[in-house]
Amino acid sequence: MADTGGTSLILFPRWANFLLPGLLFAGFGALTYVPMVIGLVGSPQTLYPGYAPVQPVEFSHAVHAGKLGMDCRYCHTTVEKAAFAAIPPTETCMNCHTNIKPESPKILPVRESALTGMPIEWTKVHDLPGYAYFNHSAHVNKGVSCVSCHGRIDQMEVVRQVETLTMGWCLDCHRAPEKHLRPVEEVTNLGWTPPDGDQLKLGKRLKEEYGIRGVTYMTSCSTCHR
Repeated sequence: MADTGGTSLILFPRWANFLLPGLLFAGFGALTYVPMVIGLVGSPQTLYPGYAPVQPVEFSHAVHAGKLGMDCRYCHTTVEKAAFAAIPPTETCMNCHTNIKPESPKILPVRESALTGMPIEWTKVHDLPGYAYFNHSAHVNKGVSCVSCHGRIDQMEVVRQVETLTMGWCLDCHRAPEKHLRPVEEVTNLGWTPPDGDQLKLGKRLKEEYGIRGVTYMTSCSTCHR
């Protein structure tokens, strides 16, 4: 209410007084919640190369995918047909470990999971933000190898992030996919190289063969932000 020389002028209705506590609460929440979110999203632990969280099981890709030569798709069964690479259930582990080193202390959490039916709580390493759409099958079926994003995971005792996974990094590949394309049958062969050593020549041919769209679509905002 304002003084206008003997008359009263109501600037806001009386019910607006009830908004004040809510506004104060929202302001306080913004001061505490927003910095926390910014700190989490901007943390180098989740966004930059070197991130290697401790897992509940000491699983060595160097042993399984490297020394034993297990195909990535034995455990990650959905990479060719779904957006996400499936985390293998305990039953997949026990297909081998029922008979191979069943008493090893390293697989105690796996045995307990098999007995109780409770899943193993793995920590995701390559974790893209929710506003970025990524489809594993779209890449794998077009000749993009696991190694392009995950590095030589077949040589890792502990899985770690090797690429930045930033938008700029993705766009570099989308602008020139021929730098990464290979025959589909060699996608999970992480040590594969072109027979003649000419990746660009091969990549350009495969780009046409696989019907990969042009740079306009590949760099459009809606391609990855849906």
